[in-house]
Amino acid sequence: MNCLLASAAMPRTIQKAKIALLDFGLEKTKMPHGVNYDVSDADQVRLISKREEDILKERIQLVMKAGANVILTSKGIDDVAAKYLVEAKIMGVRRVDKKDLRNIAKATGGTILLNLANLEGDESYEATNLGEAETVSQEFVADDEMIVFKGTKNTASATILLRGGNHFMLDEMERSVHDALSAVKRVLESQSVVAGGGAVETALSIHLERFAESLGTKEQLAIIEFASALLVVPKMLAINAAKDASDLTAKLCTLHDASQRDKEKAHYSRMGLDLFEGTVRDNVAAGVLEPAMSKTKAIKFATEAAVAILRIDDLIKLNPKQPSRDPHDEHGH
Repeated sequence: MNCLLASAAMPRTIQKAKIALLDFGLEKTKMPHGVNYDVSDADQVRLISKREEDILKERIQLVMKAGANVILTSKGIDDVAAKYLVEAKIMGVRRVDKKDLRNIAKATGGTILLNLANLEGDESYEATNLGEAETVSQEFVADDEMIVFKGTKNTASATILLRGGNHFMLDEMERSVHDALSAVKRVLESQSVVAGGGAVETALSIHLERFAESLGTKEQLAIIEFASALLVVPKMLAINAAKDASDLTAKLCTLHDASQRDKEKAHYSRMGLDLFEGTVRDNVAAGVLEPAMSKTKAIKFATEAAVAILRIDDLIKLNPKQPSRDPHDEHGH
């Protein structure tokens, strides 16, 4: 978490942390707007000021009595509150991003509270609202310090910290990590994978061409065109890798045709492109795999888009805006 302790005097490490997650500030309570009181009586003003501090102290004590030794708040922690936390050896972190607060609540099993009010009209804090972690500490990461949570109660969470030379590199790294995690997510959802590197598209293309030959109607032409369109994927992969697209696609087609004709060569159905060496290889053995769900959806959506375009038989075009003319030109001036 990219935050710091509210005070340097607070402990930098807490073992067996009990974490209170607050979506309000630990700051000196102020009278609401519009409330007036007699400022001529100095004793009354002093009592009001003391009561404002006492309200803050009571709120902190409620959280402390519940067993909290780490307090995270999305708003501020003023000097008065920091003093109480330092005396109690509690780690206090302020200005925590609400997204981080939600993630920590999910990881530690805690509950984010908007205030301390209960059904009786008083203020209270229950121990069941606390999150748990083995260690919470402020540690150096490169030149910056961050709050690190380890051994959270719900351990199905982690942070990936990316470091790079500039923002452009970091943005590209973030996109790559996001794509990789999304691919893993789709694999877990679909429970199946297929060979990558154009293997699926080539196999489908060969299968559809053979199916088209069995038809004696004009639908044969549409199926053949569909089969040809599928080969665009391995061709573009080869072109983007600066390889001979025609040669590689031809080799793929030959191998997949053999896999569908000869049962002894059925393992050729796993053959895909090796874009590093510019050859054809068994992509299942090489670990180049794709989620079956993503592949099915890509083909389905591309087909639906093509059908939608083919259904449009008219071109809608706006008339170009006519240039304004000077009325004097009509009289020859």
